[in-house]
Amino acid sequence: MRKEAIGPFQLFAMIVLFELGTALVVPIGLESGHAVWLAILLALPGGIILVLIYGYLYKQFPDLTISGYMRRILGRAAGWPLALLIVPVFLYNGSRNLREAGDLLISASYDKTPVIIINSIMVIAVMYILYMGIEVFARTAEIYFIVVVIMGLICAFVVIAAGLVKLDNLFPVLPGQWLEALQSAYPNILIFPYGELVCFTTILPHFTAKRKVNGVAVAALVLSSLMLGFTHALEMSVLGPDIYSRTTFPMFTTITLVNVANFIQRLDAFVILTLIFGVFFKMSIYCYAAVSITADLFRIKDTHRLVLPVGVVVLLSSFVSAEDYPAHMADGIVFLEKILPIPCAVIPILLYVVHRLRLRFKLYR
Repeated sequence: MRKEAIGPFQLFAMIVLFELGTALVVPIGLESGHAVWLAILLALPGGIILVLIYGYLYKQFPDLTISGYMRRILGRAAGWPLALLIVPVFLYNGSRNLREAGDLLISASYDKTPVIIINSIMVIAVMYILYMGIEVFARTAEIYFIVVVIMGLICAFVVIAAGLVKLDNLFPVLPGQWLEALQSAYPNILIFPYGELVCFTTILPHFTAKRKVNGVAVAALVLSSLMLGFTHALEMSVLGPDIYSRTTFPMFTTITLVNVANFIQRLDAFVILTLIFGVFFKMSIYCYAAVSITADLFRIKDTHRLVLPVGVVVLLSSFVSAEDYPAHMADGIVFLEKILPIPCAVIPILLYVVHRLRLRFKLYR
């Protein structure tokens, strides 16, 4: 069977869409107040370092996923169970994305639709694209990347044209606020969304241009960082720190205020589509990573057999993870600070250090 392959622009589009995901529509970096846009940019250098570590490990083991080279570097006794522990983390984070999408869509437009219907439709779409394979998924990302960029430009233009932007809500940034932005950037924004790119360690074996991986990944990370920073700065400038921190869907709240000459109004659909696209791609990559690692660990050749169980687990987890949205967000803070850094930063850095040491002292057989 021919190995599925993805090209540079496809990988670029997938990374950008993954990075935008839910980070584009939910408030992030609240600890930094009105300097949230600054915190996003300050976290970028750390994100680039993590991406370069992922790229280095991929170049050392181009045919292996993260679970494969964990066993090579740490040994099977330590690497196998450690790789297995990553799977529930990916599944839980995928279910969190699904939960956020369902709750935000209901609060924004679909208040008469049961959340189980919305979540089930999204999971079915994810299972379908996983069943079709990573190559089809990558081609889909190429198309929707262009769509998302066009919608983003339109929304930004009309918000500015409507005269809603108030730069007083963004400046000045005092010395103490720089420190707050830095504390918000590390480790929270570094991990969410930059560190989540660890999922791509299961996709890179399909990449066709091994030498270009660092350039493509860093370029995608820089673009997504600029897009995130600009979007949240725009939202903050319109809503102000108080409303921005209290609303669950600042992008939607911002776009509802648009009124250009009593003619251009009701652009809510663009925001809803952006949310759906972002969550779809992010959840799909998390589920693909879980399927890929599970198949590798248990030597399952037909990965299609794992798509349905993974989809069901993600769907059910999205309902039982928290009683309501505030509890969901509170759990997310604990998850972000205590658990997610382990697969996103701690394990890759550990693998990098151990691998370098084993090369230095020639401990590989």
